[in-house]
Amino acid sequence: MVEKDKEKLLQTLENWERNSLSSYLQKSPERKPEFRTDSDIRIDRIYLPSGSEVPDYLARLGLPGEYPFTRGVYPTMYRGRYWTMRQYAGFGSAEESNRRYHYLLKQGQTGLSVAFDLPTQIGYDSDHPQAFGEVGKVGVAICSLADLEVLFDGIELQRVSTSMTINSTAAILLAMYVAIAKRQSADLSKLSGTIQNDVLKEYIARGTYIYPPRPSMRLITDIFAWCKENLPSWNTISISGYHMREAGSTAVQEIAFTLSNGIAYVEAAREAGLSVDDFAPRLAFFFNAHNNLFEEVAKFRAARRLWAKIMKERFSAKDPRSLMLRFHTQTAGSTLTAQQPDNNVIRVTLQALAAVLGGTQSLHTNSADEALGLPTEASARVALRTQQVIAYESGVTDTVDPLGGSYFLEDLTDQIELAAGALIEKIDEMGGSVSAIEHGFFQKEIAASAYHTQKAIESKDSIVVGVNAFKAEVEEPRDLLKVNPAVAEAQKQRLQQVRARRDSAKVAEILGRIASAAGSSDNLMPLIIEAVEQYATLGEISDVLRTCWGEYQGENA
Repeated sequence: MVEKDKEKLLQTLENWERNSLSSYLQKSPERKPEFRTDSDIRIDRIYLPSGSEVPDYLARLGLPGEYPFTRGVYPTMYRGRYWTMRQYAGFGSAEESNRRYHYLLKQGQTGLSVAFDLPTQIGYDSDHPQAFGEVGKVGVAICSLADLEVLFDGIELQRVSTSMTINSTAAILLAMYVAIAKRQSADLSKLSGTIQNDVLKEYIARGTYIYPPRPSMRLITDIFAWCKENLPSWNTISISGYHMREAGSTAVQEIAFTLSNGIAYVEAAREAGLSVDDFAPRLAFFFNAHNNLFEEVAKFRAARRLWAKIMKERFSAKDPRSLMLRFHTQTAGSTLTAQQPDNNVIRVTLQALAAVLGGTQSLHTNSADEALGLPTEASARVALRTQQVIAYESGVTDTVDPLGGSYFLEDLTDQIELAAGALIEKIDEMGGSVSAIEHGFFQKEIAASAYHTQKAIESKDSIVVGVNAFKAEVEEPRDLLKVNPAVAEAQKQRLQQVRARRDSAKVAEILGRIASAAGSSDNLMPLIIEAVEQYATLGEISDVLRTCWGEYQGENA
């Protein structure tokens, strides 16, 4: 735009503010003296072209499927194919979870997503004292290969994409999955799916870690190296901002902290001798989708652009796939309310729309009753139908990056990128994510943001419909899914049977070899696969590594 055009635009804006805007504000004042996003970014009244030339657009946005991927990682995005509709499920026993998987697949779900109970997540068998009262409560209980055989009974692993939300024990669950696939005579090169395998965010926001950060990183890079040779289509990590957002981070913190963790994983893999283009194409990310529609869309676009620049400029990646930030999205569990739970359907719809407009590769939509308990079949079906209505009825999938070019959205994208980039630089100055975790930086920043959010709700600066405004006098009772207490006892019995019929001498021998390898630089994955095939339990393998590496106690322990 030439200077004359800029001057004309400024003059038009001044006339508008002096005449139309001024008289209107006298009759109808704005609700607030200043408007800001959840990340404290100012929202201007109106957004106009800055006068930048076309080359600036190409540098900042580019074309979909090309660097810097602001407008999407694929050229046609949903015009070519929809995102994977991957509903997260797993509860009680492997038998119950298997029935739910078959049900969801019949309803049109296109990928499986497995939730594990807390003992499985932190490396305890169901009969361990620490597992008391938690078996099957927030996911399926898995102690040995026998449980996974039941979990995937009747499901051809080569024909589905499976995501497993597991971190500290990811190597063991992946080993079991591979063992099942081998028994099905599956072509491992065609096996597709994701293990979360992101232990850094456990130290930051969730707490289901086992070992200290540095040996945990070694286990992750062992998975990278083994999958490169044996499971080339598998996503070896899903670097997660979801749980940090659930803990109270802002959108800016979510992507800054997530990408900083991504940098740490890339650096660890390179230090282990892997070439960046050997593993980076299989990196994936996992983000949250909250209610602030435009900020969420801008967050996803800014994250893509930031990661592309990081991989190109910091790590000199050459393969275009190494520059792509591919991500799964889950709607925000922390926004769901026990009060007036039907309102959650509306919240989830907004959040799912943000993920789609932001260019997600797969999506889980929470069920309306999840603030009260595990989702029923009916509520899980509505959650899946929400995605299907957006995909097939809304029209938002008919063009790539439908909000691209919006003055408001592009400004938000730029500001989120700038603010997140500054946070990443701060973490770099501290020595990277591992050092920042060890000093409690992430944890303190998230706690401060969570406190600010809660205060805003208590003061009603932030309205939560049905909670601090628009309350209902009487809440309607709901049918909730309850986990049968007998699940724990049945799980313990199956575990006893496994131990009774396996070759205990072979199990002890392979566990001894794992202990030796844990003290060396040998890749642990082949040994873990061998161990699970002999029906060594998840708890036994985890205990061997606990003995070798110790347990992480946290910064204040």
